[in-house]
Amino acid sequence: MKLFDRFKNTAVNKEYADDLVAQTQRQVDKMEPINIIVAGKTGSGKSTLINALFRDNIAETGVGKPVTQSIERISKEGIPLTLYDTKGLELTPEAQVEVLKSLNNLIKTQKDKGQRESIDVAYYCINSIMARIEPFEIELIEALSEHIPVVIVLTQYLGQESNEFVNYLKEMDLPVKGIVPVLAKPYLIQGEQYIPSHGLQDLVDLSLKIIPDSVQKAFINAQQIDLDRKVKDARSWARRYIRGSFGVGFTPIPIADSAILIPMQIGMLAHITSIFGLSLNKSQIVSIIAGIGGTGGATAAGKYIVSQIFKLVPGLGTITGGAISGATASILTMTLAYSYIDVLKFIAQAEISGRDLPLVEIQKTMNLSFKEQLDYFSDFFPDSFKETILNEWTDQFLK
Repeated sequence: MKLFDRFKNTAVNKEYADDLVAQTQRQVDKMEPINIIVAGKTGSGKSTLINALFRDNIAETGVGKPVTQSIERISKEGIPLTLYDTKGLELTPEAQVEVLKSLNNLIKTQKDKGQRESIDVAYYCINSIMARIEPFEIELIEALSEHIPVVIVLTQYLGQESNEFVNYLKEMDLPVKGIVPVLAKPYLIQGEQYIPSHGLQDLVDLSLKIIPDSVQKAFINAQQIDLDRKVKDARSWARRYIRGSFGVGFTPIPIADSAILIPMQIGMLAHITSIFGLSLNKSQIVSIIAGIGGTGGATAAGKYIVSQIFKLVPGLGTITGGAISGATASILTMTLAYSYIDVLKFIAQAEISGRDLPLVEIQKTMNLSFKEQLDYFSDFFPDSFKETILNEWTDQFLK
């Protein structure tokens, strides 16, 4: 029986898909959430900034609960992020004093609740087109900076006049961690001419420098700007996971032991999913898994590869054979991890652009990525194997 025919009979165990969803949620729940104050006058572009910076249009789809008359708490299930949005900064002097008092009380109260509830950073938004900062805003920024890091975010950043305003703010030497000019979404000039969005990556980079280490994972999960950072972190974690799970030097874990190998791989994929912060549904997960021939696809490939290596290198002893089996398991698990990461990036890009991916396209993408990653990691195998058996497998199954 050809290898492709064997894979066609390898079904997707939907219980593993359920397990992946559940384990992903547990990984997210374990993260210490990032808590951010987003302040600024009406029209300062707070909602546009939030929706551009963080996933799932949280400013629109998140649940908002009033903390005080001037502060609203915004959160959404599955995103380890809480936003505190200020309102009423352009009201009477008496109301402005109340806003300042409310923010100070909020910071103190949340700190008293423990690290998971403490405010980590404040974004103070100013519309750069207005090119103006009022005395009360300066007072508020100075008050916040006594307790938490503050970043001034200049929204609607356009043209020479905006540059002059940046220089003006810098000369004021305010107690902030940085001034970040941002155009959160493309700006229409005329017809089909746009100024592209910019500055959001700078805000992500600065935020990761100033927030506590304990909330870094949550911030990376919640932000949707730097997908390459998600890829880098996921690959780094996968390498550490595989070294730890299989041992330095490929501890001989038999490739045939699916009862051990598959749950380990599902746990690995769940952790990777939590890094990306994607709320994959069961159908998407089934399509991804189907892209490698079902739940045991990588394991079935491993069994076949090991058996063919044994044929090519006869006389292998039990210890050597076990080492080859364990090494093969490690290589295929790494291949699975990297191809899964590629697919998650593909899905994230589609979500950001508002594109609804057909399930068959997700499956095909996983299929092709697995082939590319296997080619990359196949240096372990003998040349004679790569030139014959591996090519047969990729030609017949990974089309």
